[in-house]
Amino acid sequence: MSATISNRRKRSKLYYRVQHYAGEIACLVLGAVLVIWSLMPIYNMWMIALNKHDAIFEGGLWPEDPTLEAFRVVVTQDFWYLAQFWHQFGNSFYVGFMVSFLTLFIGSLASFTVGRLHLKNGWMLTNAALMTYVIPASFLAIPMYRIMQIYGLANNLWSVIATLTTFATPYAIFIFSQYGKSIPMELDESARIDGANPWQIYFRIYLPLMAPALVAVGTYALLLAWNEYLYNFLLLSTPGSMTVAVALAQFLNSDESPWNYMMATAIIYAIPPIVMYYGSRRYMAAGLTMGGVKG
Repeated sequence: MSATISNRRKRSKLYYRVQHYAGEIACLVLGAVLVIWSLMPIYNMWMIALNKHDAIFEGGLWPEDPTLEAFRVVVTQDFWYLAQFWHQFGNSFYVGFMVSFLTLFIGSLASFTVGRLHLKNGWMLTNAALMTYVIPASFLAIPMYRIMQIYGLANNLWSVIATLTTFATPYAIFIFSQYGKSIPMELDESARIDGANPWQIYFRIYLPLMAPALVAVGTYALLLAWNEYLYNFLLLSTPGSMTVAVALAQFLNSDESPWNYMMATAIIYAIPPIVMYYGSRRYMAAGLTMGGVKG
């Protein structure tokens, strides 16, 4: 009897051990497939960018004669589609910076007013802001275009800045409102006793303690503006006012698109958000997880 029980235990341990290893192997295989699937577009971008124009569609896992000529052409603007690349890059940076700044400023002020100044029925402001996401952004393209024409902002970077700030602010208000609940109200009360006014509390107490959420939402707003195409294409019509995201689409207008130049431009354009994201990812994790939990 004891021998039978011992054998069953051994089989049970062996079964669970095999099951554990099988689960680990399945996770590793799935992880490898997901990594390859995610990196394949980036690999193809580099393959095309390092190839000569005539050899782009030739087979092989790596270019036979890799060259950085495409990157040189982009950096020196030595192609007619890239004649204003750095100016357009500056436009992209300006739009991204202003959208981030305005989103943080408006969102933090709104959350401070609702959460710290005890605004009556302030919760309605947060919920109403989130309700704006019920309507797809593409449905608002024509109304936004008409509004910008009425206010004389057609073909102006501020039309894109105003539009993207409108789309990013509701999310910022929600995250800041939830994150602000983790900041003790006693800090505000102590500051008021010491004679601080609401602006001093906002700048000296609220904003410093909201730093993780500010970094998270600021990065989100920057990436939203950096990668936006629809409203940039709709509201900006001249090469001097375009951002790089729109200028890249011009490569598709020619009969024989210079794909290596296009991919090199895309790689250079992707560097700033990648650097910012990985430089602030630890703050983003804290800001988004705290902001996603109701207090």
